[in-house]
Order: sequence, then C-alpha cells, then structure tokens
Amino acid sequence: MTNSVDFSGRPFHFIGIGGIGMSALAYVLAKRQYPVSGSDLRPNHITHKLESIGAHIFGRQEASNLEFFRPQVLNSQEQLTADTKSKLPQVICSTAINTNNLEYKAALELGCPVLHRSDVLAALIADYYSIAVAGTHGKTTTSSMIGYMLLEAGLDPTILVGGEVNAWSGNARLGQSKYLVAEADESDGSLVKHAPEIGIITNIELDHPDHYDTLEEVIDTFQTFAKGCKTLIGSIDCATVRDRLQPTLSYSLHSDTNADYTVTNIDYRADGTTALVWERGKALGVLKLRLLSRHNLSNALAAVAVGRVLGLEFGAIAKGIATFEGARRRFELRGEVDGITFIDDYAHHPSEIRVTLAAARLQARPGQKVVAIFQPHRYSRTLTFLEEFAESFTHADLVVLTDIYSAGEPNLGQITGEQLAAEIAKQHSHVVYQPTLPSVREYLLKTLRPGDLALFLGAGNLNQVIPEVITALCEPAKATS
Repeated sequence: MTNSVDFSGRPFHFIGIGGIGMSALAYVLAKRQYPVSGSDLRPNHITHKLESIGAHIFGRQEASNLEFFRPQVLNSQEQLTADTKSKLPQVICSTAINTNNLEYKAALELGCPVLHRSDVLAALIADYYSIAVAGTHGKTTTSSMIGYMLLEAGLDPTILVGGEVNAWSGNARLGQSKYLVAEADESDGSLVKHAPEIGIITNIELDHPDHYDTLEEVIDTFQTFAKGCKTLIGSIDCATVRDRLQPTLSYSLHSDTNADYTVTNIDYRADGTTALVWERGKALGVLKLRLLSRHNLSNALAAVAVGRVLGLEFGAIAKGIATFEGARRRFELRGEVDGITFIDDYAHHPSEIRVTLAAARLQARPGQKVVAIFQPHRYSRTLTFLEEFAESFTHADLVVLTDIYSAGEPNLGQITGEQLAAEIAKQHSHVVYQPTLPSVREYLLKTLRPGDLALFLGAGNLNQVIPEVITALCEPAKATS
C-alpha cells in the first residue's frame, strides 16, 4: 500500500466505512468538505450519519463500486493519463480487509492509490497540533476525556476516538482550532507511523497475539512511537512504561513514586472518585470524576498532564473532567428493569475484565449480586490468555460465558468457549456456559433476579442481547398494567 495522503481535494473511498476507526476518519474528512464514499456489508447508525453529511455509502463490497468514479475520470475509449489518474479516489482499507476482497482488487486494477487507515490518521496528526493516546488499555476513555476537557475549556478540538461519546454524538468531531485528539492503536503495528506533539502511553501489555508473538515486539512498537512524540506522557504505574521508556512527564496513583503528577486523599465511591492532585510536589486541587475505580483515576491524571502542558489552569481542567460521562460501552448503563441493572462494557482482555468487575463490585449495593456475562473475543487471544482469563472473574458472583467471537479469525479448533468456561470453573464456583446468544438470553431471563447487576463484557456482538432481555422483562409488566 502507498502511504502518501492527498489533501488537495482528491476523493476518499473507504472499504469497510462503518467500522469504528474508519468511520471517524471518514466523518472528519467529509466535514472538511472532501468527497467521501465507502462500502460496508452492514449499514448501521454510523453509516446513516455519514450519509447525512454527504458521504456516498454502498451496501456491498463489490468491484462495481469503483465504477462510481469512472465517469469522472475516464471515457469509454480513453486511456488513463496522469491527469485522469489524479482524479481517481484514494482507497482506504483497514487490516481487516483481505487482499482477495473484490473491491480492493478492483481499486488496484484501476490504479487507485491504496492506503491503510493508519496512513490517513498519521496525515491528520501531522496536519494539527496533535495529542495521540496510546496504550493497551484505557485509550478510548483517556482520549475521549482529553477531547471533552479541551472542548469544555474552549479550545474547540478535532477528535477521533474508538468509541461513541454523547458530548459530540459519535466517535468524531471536527473543530476549528489547531488541536486534534486521537486514539492511536497498536493492534496491527501501525502505531509507529504517528508523530504527535503530545503522546500518551497508559500502559503496555500483550493484547493482540494475532499480530505480536511476544511482549518484546509490543514494546518495540511503543518505543518507536515514543521516539516520534515531541512530549511523551506515561504512567509509571505500569512497570514496562517505567522501565523501558523515558517519559517526558510521568503520572502515578502512588505519591511515593516521584512522578510529575500524583494523587493523595483518594476516595473511591459508588458514584465516582475524588482525589487531591499534585504537580511536582505542589498541590493543584481536588479532582472529581463520575467514572469509577482506580483505572479511570489514572486516565484522568493523564488528562491533567495534557491540560497543564497546554497551559490550562487546574480549575478549567477539573471542571471538564468532573462533567465527563465516559464513552459508550465503557461501563455504560443500559437500563434498569425490575430492580436489575444492565451495564455494557467493551472489556475483552483479562486485565480489563478484572478492573471492570472491581468497579462493578464497588458500585454494587450491599447484597447485590454481580452477574458477569462474557463473550470471548478472538481465538488467538482466548488461547494465549487462557490462564489469565480463568483468574479474572473473582469479583463476580456468577459467570455466564458464550462461545468465542471470531472477529474474522479462522477457527483452528484449538480453543472453544466451553473450554474457557471449564478453566474459569476451576477458579470460580458459579460458572455457566451457554453456546449461543439466544441461549444466553433465555438463561438470563430465567436466572436474573431483582437486585442483580448484570455486566455484559466483550468486544463482539454480545451487547445485542441487552435490549432483548430488557424488552422481554418489560412485557410481563405491560401485560399486568
């Protein structure tokens, strides 16, 4: 793939435009008045939104989609010239697009420049004063929080994140200032392309064994990213960040670490968190946030560090963070029916599951049962972290597992959801395996009781069960009203 992005007015065509990362890029480009089109096999509210701002959306990924551009550049008997070639669209793909994809092959045959999603993000990062948030966990929450903080402080940033945020009604917004806040993904190694003014690394773990064989390979990627950042902000509560990188500014939840930004007087409550923030030994003030647990306080410290680098007063920083409600699918309250609370969370790595369940236990009222419903994500991740998954559900009273969401990976027959359930059962006394989403729904309808907190975990399609269960629970109430 080529990697030179043309911002002179040449069209952009996205194969798989409905994806969370691809659609954010498409949105910003469309709002910047570039011609944008794309295809997706499953139209959704994101593609509908892109259509509403002028993007042309195809419901199939077919070679004929590229014919949309042919009349603009080539008459029936005309040969491609340098001038006509310059009017062909730039075709954008993610790592998920297979080289056998018919639309992808047609783009190559037509002579379109073909770019990776990360090339476009890197070009946008270079086009702004950029803040790029990287790390194995916490990227979406931290980047969203920073974007919201800058928005509330009147800095009008452009924002691209890997989740949807109510404050800007989606996963992206176009601002009119020089600032851009972006989530920078390490999953496919493309993180190395980004060179922001400010880079944040929240933590480093092996999370994508489909791309990396060892943690050392992951560290190499982050080290390359770190070298490209003019200012690097890192959490030294992560031993790998502390020992293998040299952050320009550091942050920590522990006041004895000599980090640049630390906290004391921490109070974790069911309705949020408060702490006294310190900047290099000087008390800045009290920080309040609605988000739960220590990992979100750590994310907030990263936002404080960014705000201070940009010259914001702590009062403006704290005001923004205090009203930030979080991104969707990050401990998102989906409803409460018959006294049962439904929470949706994207957690799919053992570390994420552990801290999310800890937050659930913190929020749970006395006697309230925490029911963890988990859909494993990718065969490679499930197999690699089998032992870690088995030990990550200690804060749940009941664990309900379904089969593995492949995310496009081939099933090599090495691991199943049922095998994972058996491993978890060695560590946990209440584990149930339900192989399909319909069976999960039926089991929950029979099992959930008033007072339960039902926490749905996973990066796949498990959360589609939530409205089905809520609707089914509401029907008896309608019948008796």
